[in-house]
Amino acid sequence: MGFEPQEFSEEQIKSAEELFRQGTSFVLGVAKLEQLPLTEMPEIAFAGRSNVGKSSIINTLTRQKGLAKTSNTPGRTQQLNYFNLADCLHLVDLPGYGFAQAPDNVVKQWQRVIFAYLQGRVNLKRVFLLIDARHGIKKVDSEVMELLDKAAVTYQIVLTKMDKISAKELEKVKKETEATISKHAAAYVSVLATSSEKNIGIDILRAEIASLAK
Repeated sequence: MGFEPQEFSEEQIKSAEELFRQGTSFVLGVAKLEQLPLTEMPEIAFAGRSNVGKSSIINTLTRQKGLAKTSNTPGRTQQLNYFNLADCLHLVDLPGYGFAQAPDNVVKQWQRVIFAYLQGRVNLKRVFLLIDARHGIKKVDSEVMELLDKAAVTYQIVLTKMDKISAKELEKVKKETEATISKHAAAYVSVLATSSEKNIGIDILRAEIASLAK
């Protein structure tokens, strides 16, 4: 299946920049589903393996260095962190997955909570699934993609740390990623490539997110 990639005009990119300049604030951390905010505001979520760069990308998008806490300890974020973008959209930072130190019961609990969230959140517009461009889609990523397919949640792949590999390697990873997602019903066909460190591709990601705001 797949969804047609969206082309953004300069005006749309500029409008997205202005939206993100209005400010983003931390709302709350959710450890249990009953703590989820009762709101109809659209939500987008960021998912990815531990240390894929989720916190860095949120901080770069919002131009707020310490908004999402970064950590060198994989699996540090064990709750859903909610951020309010200009009263137009909630950004949700999902706990990282696939960290080696976590016992099976912790991983299974994570999967239960996340699946229940994905399945039951009607205002969730899209999940941005972050993949390290140096490694491509791993087995644990494929498992999460199957989880998203099962929950019938639209998701889009965002390659991170693209500045760490050559243009040729990046093109190869993009093609492999596109071939993989073509087999997933809920996957958005357009793959984004970004670098938080070099601020590459962030404007397009902002435009994608702004297109889902109320």
